[in-house]
Amino acid sequence: MADLITGPFSDRIVGYCTNVHAGTTLKQMKSNFDTHAQKVRQQFCPEDTLGIGLWLPACEAESIVQDNQIESFNEWLNTRNLEVFTINGFPYGDFHQPVVKHAVYVPDWTSPEREAYTKNLITILAGMLPEESEGSISTLPVAWDGSMDGKSGVGDSGVMLKRTAQFAHELELHSGRLIHIDLEPEPGCILQRGADVIDYFSSHILTGEDSELIRRHLRVCHDICHAAVMFEDQADMFRRYDEAGIKVGKVQVSNAIRVDFDALCKDEKAEALQQLKAFEEDRYLHQTCIRDNSTGKITFHEDLPLATKAAEQSGEPIGEWRVHFHIPIYLESFGLLDTTRDYIDDCLELMKTRKDVKHFEVETYAWNVLPPELQKQDLAEGIADELIWLRDRMPGISP
Repeated sequence: MADLITGPFSDRIVGYCTNVHAGTTLKQMKSNFDTHAQKVRQQFCPEDTLGIGLWLPACEAESIVQDNQIESFNEWLNTRNLEVFTINGFPYGDFHQPVVKHAVYVPDWTSPEREAYTKNLITILAGMLPEESEGSISTLPVAWDGSMDGKSGVGDSGVMLKRTAQFAHELELHSGRLIHIDLEPEPGCILQRGADVIDYFSSHILTGEDSELIRRHLRVCHDICHAAVMFEDQADMFRRYDEAGIKVGKVQVSNAIRVDFDALCKDEKAEALQQLKAFEEDRYLHQTCIRDNSTGKITFHEDLPLATKAAEQSGEPIGEWRVHFHIPIYLESFGLLDTTRDYIDDCLELMKTRKDVKHFEVETYAWNVLPPELQKQDLAEGIADELIWLRDRMPGISP
């Protein structure tokens, strides 16, 4: 990266997550970097190196490690002024197949395949980072809720995560590169709220004499969209993490859909519901939380079509809706729908004084399934616009 200027976000790195690009082979990924990432860099930071959050499916990660391709792949990226500082280790397989939905949570953290995949990612990232530097790998929040075999399964996941943290620790001793695995709370999963994370760490992670080692290598990935959908108070989340001794390893900068139906007249409610239905699509899961404004009760629907169908059957939608659909982070509203962009500003304000959180990754993976009116003719232009918008709110960030 270029030399940093002073400011509250100096010594931080911002980039975009390449899970937005389809492709499961190294050849396809290189083509995506040449086609899209280079255009992003030219528009966002033409004189500097562009930070990227790498995504690799399990089969390709294994091949890169076994065939000793880490150094050559990293050199290839360096010649294009692209720098990997974080990896998205959440999607295990093809993230752009026609239907992903619940498959993105498989295998979960009771599976040896998940452990092996994450260890391969640790090995790859360690081979790409500069000496004495820090890297992050986000991962799924244990499993989709209801998919595991009770408490015994949750306990097994803790054993595997601690073993993976030990692997990262041993690698740091040999390489000098700190890598942490960051659990990413998500609506509908075993860990969906900050309180779930704290309970899980207390019960299954920070239970032995090696707790300080574990705290160093197992952290939290704070996805702003996910927190917004769950109606979380971010300041309270971070305060409780601090009290529990749990570190935040990276922030995924993301934006969700929001609409307060109680603030709309009858005709506007019908129109806003139709707008929402335009976001129903077959590839990804779009968990939806609806808060009753009079009681504060929150109703969870595991996908947007289930929420809109329930609203139509009841007569009309009510309450405030928040939908897990990663939309461009610069959007504040469109039509009768609003966004949770204010959550991004609130999070950045909190991060000004948290120098330990060094990685910020824009993760708008849903560009290709957005309604046509919100898409960009050139994907790279949209990604660059997001990064420029974010940079303007992060004084001192590189580049």
